[in-house]
Amino acid sequence: MFYIFGLGNPGKEYENTKHNAGRMALISIAKKNKFSEWEESKKAFATISSGVIEGKKVTFVLPNTFMNKSGTSVKYFVKTAKDREKILVAYDDLDIPIGKIKMSTNRSSGGHNGLDSVIKNLKSENFGRIRIGISKEKKKGGVIRPDGSKLKDVLVEKNFSMSEAVEFKKSVKKIEEAIGLFAQKGFEIAMNKANTN
Repeated sequence: MFYIFGLGNPGKEYENTKHNAGRMALISIAKKNKFSEWEESKKAFATISSGVIEGKKVTFVLPNTFMNKSGTSVKYFVKTAKDREKILVAYDDLDIPIGKIKMSTNRSSGGHNGLDSVIKNLKSENFGRIRIGISKEKKKGGVIRPDGSKLKDVLVEKNFSMSEAVEFKKSVKKIEEAIGLFAQKGFEIAMNKANTN
């Protein structure tokens, strides 16, 4: 069984915010692939849905702890180094443009509080991540990154605009492909494909 964690904040007011990109992507992919109904697990502090992607059983987990304590939910499912090989953590990344994703492993949280919580709870940086772009792209490449004072507004309170939502859908398709490839052929192959898109 493979576990994919979609980081974000629970609750209607956060549902479509950029900080919830990980949650939003998994909800969309689960619906498309006719996963089971979402069920709340009080023990895991999460909402869970299972299904099949590319012939492999996959469980999607949405932590219900709020972003900064996401690691509590992840830790419930991941007890050993072997378990870590079968997980991906999907989350928003300000350093990547909307419509693009990157996969990585064995690196710091980059200041992302949800990822920081996962690293602390697993006592390891050695697990797969899907980094989902949420920033506007500059014409000459790179991204327009909001400064510190506007960060909360952009991340937690702002929804995707209509044009951004179109780009985000492209990300969701890439995420679905990455999950399928990860489950079938392993992290390295999935990462190589995702990072060349």
